[in-house]
Amino acid sequence: MSSADEGLVAGGNGAADGAARGAEKPVARATEKPAGAPRGKRPRVRITCVDQLGECRCHHGHKPGDVFDFDRDRGRLCPMACHVGFPYIDILRYGGTVPGNAPGTAKFCCPEVDTLNVFLAELVSDD
Repeated sequence: MSSADEGLVAGGNGAADGAARGAEKPVARATEKPAGAPRGKRPRVRITCVDQLGECRCHHGHKPGDVFDFDRDRGRLCPMACHVGFPYIDILRYGGTVPGNAPGTAKFCCPEVDTLNVFLAELVSDD
């Protein structure tokens, strides 16, 4: 063993020393946020099917008048419509506006060309 290698083992600075003592997890400093810290309260979003422009019925069963809570009813909302609406919902939740829509709202359409359900996403206050 070279003198440099002996210094690493004896001095406790090398990987061999860490393996001998067992891997230690880094300790978070008091000023750091813990992993998974809450992001704060996000506004609720209501999604309403407001129109159907296509001639065929929706394969997921949606029709004008259906109402969904984006966070609670995500499993009930058609995955294709949810996928299309997600960017608009993120824009609304984080304070943005969608051009051509009233503040706090966004209209989007499902991608099924024969159905074309139109959905309205709205921020909902907890009042």
